Amino acid sequence: MGFKCGIVGLPNVGKSTLFNALTNSSKAQAENFPFCTIDPNIGIVPVPDQRLDALAKVSFSKKKINTTISFVDIAGLVKGASKGEGLGNKFLSHIREVDAIIHMIRCFDSTDIQNVNPNVDPIRDLEIIETEMMLADLESINKRLEKKNKKNLENEQKDMLEMTAEILNNNKDLSVLYDKFDSKNLNQLSLLSLKPKIFVCNVDEESIQNGNKYTSNFIEKFGGKNTMIVSADLENQINQLQDEEKLNYMKMIGSDETGLKLMIKKGYDILKLDTFFTSGPEETRAWTIKKNSTAPNAAGQIHSDFEKGFIKAETVSYEEFIKNRGWVQSKNSGKMRLEGKDYIVKDGDILNFRFNT
Repeated sequence: MGFKCGIVGLPNVGKSTLFNALTNSSKAQAENFPFCTIDPNIGIVPVPDQRLDALAKVSFSKKKINTTISFVDIAGLVKGASKGEGLGNKFLSHIREVDAIIHMIRCFDSTDIQNVNPNVDPIRDLEIIETEMMLADLESINKRLEKKNKKNLENEQKDMLEMTAEILNNNKDLSVLYDKFDSKNLNQLSLLSLKPKIFVCNVDEESIQNGNKYTSNFIEKFGGKNTMIVSADLENQINQLQDEEKLNYMKMIGSDETGLKLMIKKGYDILKLDTFFTSGPEETRAWTIKKNSTAPNAAGQIHSDFEKGFIKAETVSYEEFIKNRGWVQSKNSGKMRLEGKDYIVKDGDILNFRFNT
């Protein structure tokens, strides 16, 4: 299971530039006018994980396979998008298909890049996008609650929709929904306002380390937990470099990690994801699962038959697998465990599944 992040924002805030940097491609057009990206560009990116390299080395694996993340470059939204302004309905439908939303927010001055608004104001820009998503959700909820459709709803679905509409109409905090309803059922509503969000403040190169007045105002208003300060232009430049040049350049600008790595960390955090591994002479592979997944759930990520016929999972922690140089010594030293159906997989576990065909 990889996950999919949609990059959204007003036109000309740097979405396509960021997409190009994240996917190390020129797939997305980066043109200086609104609505140049009509159909969403999708880039599938391997998730960097140093543990995968170490495991492949210990197991003498012929192949090494990263888990992946998909980035979707969604065209610029404008005020009125929920009513179809700027081809908005089509763009909003693309956002429904992603697991998390990356809000790209302009936090730089430029006389060269057209701005759809008269000045730079990241707080206003985010509120425009959030309002359009909220209005689109209300329209979707109201349709589902119409008399002709309401009879097809289960009681819990109806309660969820009615409570969500009440919260949105009164501009209250949506997080209270998770105290009342199961998160899995809430997610099945596919409401834009409920999707996990990462805020990316796009700055110029001079502001990358300490931010600027725009990022300070934004963080003061929305907090720093899910906020990143990134220079899309700089990320794009870094990704054109060879590995050694890349490291030297990042050291020069005082940056420890690329925007991609930071964004993946944020994504795993807000989506509550973990990674487990399979490792042997043929291949070492990383797999993404939801936190607190059971061993059969993890087996199902590899193949549905593994989950259906699950018997046991041979399990070794990453640290012990590396320390004992693989499966054989891990087993001989008593560090390999046989776990059953109730076992909760931990991040970094190396698993080998026993199952009935």
